[in-house]
Amino acid sequence: MPVTKRNLPPHASLVLICSVALMSMVAGCGKTPDSPTESNEATLSGPDAKPGMVASDGKLVLPIVAGRPGAVYFTVRNDGAEPVTLAGVHVSGAAKAEMHQSNGGSMAKVDSLPIDPGASMVFAPGGLHVMVFDVSPDLKPGGKAELTLTF
Repeated sequence: MPVTKRNLPPHASLVLICSVALMSMVAGCGKTPDSPTESNEATLSGPDAKPGMVASDGKLVLPIVAGRPGAVYFTVRNDGAEPVTLAGVHVSGAAKAEMHQSNGGSMAKVDSLPIDPGASMVFAPGGLHVMVFDVSPDLKPGGKAELTLTF
């Protein structure tokens, strides 16, 4: 669905509905999300949707032990003509969400992420991902959670 550019605020956002799964000790390690498809792309709507941005393949992985952090994986693609910067993430049902990058056995917080026109960023196990903290017990496997990306 095309989105008409309207005097957007400096921080526009895109919403993706993520499926919720329960994390096992090794399940999904190293698996990258499927490529975006028409049926799993986020619907761009409302005045705050960032033109040209598409998010897909959202998955929130719940911690197996209560009180531990969970993780969110997805793909975001810039179909626009200008570079954008992913400046923040929010996950419904989590008190806090942070972008992180794993590299060589260590993990570091990522404050922002530039995305060039035509580029995709894949958030997957072992690389870029979103850590979610203080996950609500109301989130259950098979449910849905809203991921908001702020640019």
